[in-house]
Amino acid sequence: MAEPFAAGFVRGINANRTLKDELTAAVQRQSAPRRISVTHLVNPRQAFFRWKHPEIQPSPERAQVMLAGTGFHDAFGRTISTEEFVEQFVEFECELSVVAARGTDGSFAHYGAVWNTHRNHILDVTVSPAPLPEPVRREAAELARAILETLDVVGVLCVEMFLAPGGKLLVNELAPRPHNSGHFTFDACVTSQFEQQLRAVCGLPLGSTEQTRPAAMANLLGDLWSRGEPDWESALRFPEVKLHLYGKAEARPGRKMGHLTALAETGAKARETVLAARDALIR
Repeated sequence: MAEPFAAGFVRGINANRTLKDELTAAVQRQSAPRRISVTHLVNPRQAFFRWKHPEIQPSPERAQVMLAGTGFHDAFGRTISTEEFVEQFVEFECELSVVAARGTDGSFAHYGAVWNTHRNHILDVTVSPAPLPEPVRREAAELARAILETLDVVGVLCVEMFLAPGGKLLVNELAPRPHNSGHFTFDACVTSQFEQQLRAVCGLPLGSTEQTRPAAMANLLGDLWSRGEPDWESALRFPEVKLHLYGKAEARPGRKMGHLTALAETGAKARETVLAARDALIR
């Protein structure tokens, strides 16, 4: 099972109460697994922490110790004048997303649910269609449609989700743009997410999202350049692999420099092929 990540329980903190007051109440409300995080929206990089030890009962006192040395510590005992959030950690079985589009006329199109795996919190591989039961894929698409319609979106939007135990879908994030998990559409679909974005915002009819073959996409991070230029020829010896480079001048660890897409008879085979092609890049 993937590492639990913050999602599901979000609550704005009352402006006339201290963080300690609110954290006490939040801990009392939480149910197992009792793991909490607090995000300070003014400076989230300094003021975000996670309760990483589920065997230890959370408490405001322990949280105050954890916050020592962060920009959030000084705000712990005084009245909060900015918005804070307390989030509950949830277990999940996999991560998935749906890239969808909505036109100026309210028309809707989607590319189906895709299966995403991450490495160091960066998208690593996407498989389409997601190897999940049809009812789950259908519900994910219906959730995406409801979100785009409720927000009156025009253009492409990606809805990222967790599949929790028991088949429950939890929306984790919305990305109002063509998305990394939709890059496979450039090679595998009649209309790519990029063309779809232009069609939508220009008031043109949305294009077909039909997928011609199962596909898998693997990101190429700057780490691959650590030993020099990757071996592009070796990767392209796989005849059903497509290479996309983004033209970035400097390769840095963790920076997305491009991606590979593989097409195959099944999603599993496409994933196997795209990973083999990426491995071949390393000299």
